[in-house]
Amino acid sequence: MAGRIPENFIDDVLARTDLVELIDSYVHLKRTGKNYSACCPFHQEKTPSFTVSPEKQFYYCFGCGASGNAIGFLMDYTRLGFVESIETLARNLGLEVPREEGVGAPREDYQPLYQILEAATAFYEAQLRNPKVKERPVGYLKTRGLSGQTAKQFRLGYAPQGWDNLITALGGSDTGVKRLLSAGLLIENEQGHRYDRFRDRVMFPIRDSRGRVIAFGGRVMGNDKPKYLNSPETPVFHKGRELYGLYEAKQASNKIRRFVIVEGYMDVIALAQYGIPYAVATLGTATSRDHIEKLFRHSDELIFCFDGDEAGRRAAWRALENALPTAKDGRQIKFLLLPEGEDPDTLVRKNGKDYFEGLLNECDTLSEYFFKYLSAEVDTRTLDGRARLASLAKPHLEQLPAGVLQQLMLKRLGEITELQDIQLAPPEAPRAEPSAPDARHGLGPGHDYADYPEMEGLHSDQPPPYEEYNAGSRQPVRRKALQKPKQRDELSLVDATIRMLLNAPRQAAELSLPDGLGELQLPRMETLLELFEFIKQKPDASTAAILGHWQNREDGATIFKLAAREFLLPNDEQSPELSDALRRLYLQKVEQDLDQIIADGVKDKNKFKELLHLQKELSK
Repeated sequence: MAGRIPENFIDDVLARTDLVELIDSYVHLKRTGKNYSACCPFHQEKTPSFTVSPEKQFYYCFGCGASGNAIGFLMDYTRLGFVESIETLARNLGLEVPREEGVGAPREDYQPLYQILEAATAFYEAQLRNPKVKERPVGYLKTRGLSGQTAKQFRLGYAPQGWDNLITALGGSDTGVKRLLSAGLLIENEQGHRYDRFRDRVMFPIRDSRGRVIAFGGRVMGNDKPKYLNSPETPVFHKGRELYGLYEAKQASNKIRRFVIVEGYMDVIALAQYGIPYAVATLGTATSRDHIEKLFRHSDELIFCFDGDEAGRRAAWRALENALPTAKDGRQIKFLLLPEGEDPDTLVRKNGKDYFEGLLNECDTLSEYFFKYLSAEVDTRTLDGRARLASLAKPHLEQLPAGVLQQLMLKRLGEITELQDIQLAPPEAPRAEPSAPDARHGLGPGHDYADYPEMEGLHSDQPPPYEEYNAGSRQPVRRKALQKPKQRDELSLVDATIRMLLNAPRQAAELSLPDGLGELQLPRMETLLELFEFIKQKPDASTAAILGHWQNREDGATIFKLAAREFLLPNDEQSPELSDALRRLYLQKVEQDLDQIIADGVKDKNKFKELLHLQKELSK
């Protein structure tokens, strides 16, 4: 059914769903204090680190960092989409899912695009059976060793020669032509002439996780350029997020042991035909972190497979760089470089499934390929070469999540370089530039501290009231020399406040934000303000309902991680009062204004004295 699901219905479903009961129906939970625990269903472990809070209706894994509410659990565990997960929860409660009608419903807007793409797929499939034009494309596919069954499985087709075949077949009205343009199937030139994008090419439909065709790849059968032509970005197709063959791999197996990431459509199809149905390919782009995280939602092992030439080695290294931040303990990332001049398509046809899977079983792990690649850049027999290796490796090792793999790779670096106790730099919050150079050293030209006795004590050694709070990305000049080094697990004041809002929304609904707080320039301040406004509008919203609002947003991952930090607090530790956190944020706003006045040369002395007085009051 078209239309968007109302937010209040989603909130109601989350409020009525017992997360403990839901998860226990898939994973056996055991009560541990006020929470429940189990071995994590999202990574392999022997000791339970997966925790479910019945009070917050929220889960968190100390091992892999998985976290979420009832919707998130179904999405990650059963591989359902967002809407399908809501529909499943509603069905469990005996509820019918309502839909909002109107222009604001994105699914109603996109449905015509899915329909025209499906119609185009059927048209291309029909041309591959059309006696008048099928000889060349069918002959080409046979030379590549593909069977009719494989072509049918991947819905291969043919875009015949000519400029208006698709327009004639599907563009019989202005609406049809507009849909073809929106779906990227037609091109309109500067003179307003429209023509088919794909002509005389074998067509590879690209399907999303639900099996809907969202785009196409077209391959020439001769030596024309470009060899491959992909659909452009459209409202339903974003090539940096999609993977060719993922839908087919999921159809082949409910439990995918591993994925092989290859470079071409034909590699995916040939491997599937020879009994290796777990290959996927990026769509003309480098493997991104989004691609990698998407695959890790379905399997714990990824193997990057590239040609063994120089271009293949560079592509493998780029993939490794993007994979490093995702390499959590329990995940396996491997690399297979094929003999030069070979690709998965030719190798599997020449040598068969067992040979190719043997290569996969013996390929390099992430750590092995990492040191093999960097060691080729230096001469580790010399002191200078070992020093160079250390300087090359450290920035990359700092990208790894803290854990066993990072420790072991750091140890291995020490063994190769014969250096002991190599230290990695702790992650730093981004720092904003000071508003003016003079602000670091004084009040500006023509002013002296003696003119303002109110500034006495601004460089006192008194520590901040709560050591959990770090001042954020912008350190006021009066405190810069006194800040303690940022610890790896510290929260900024903004993030700590967000965490308290998430875990005490009813308390937050009773408070008001200080005036002007929206002008405070700190990371994630906009998220904090939006979260506070959301809670004010929905004072009865639970933590799970709040998280549901952020489920599919870009900043959703950060919100979920901050909510999960509540599990990291000892049971007897009390969080600082939310009102006090807001007071400290307001203090930073005042100090920010003071910095700006100082940078401008204290033109408004009354305002300056007023801010100094306010700062002292807030610091008490």
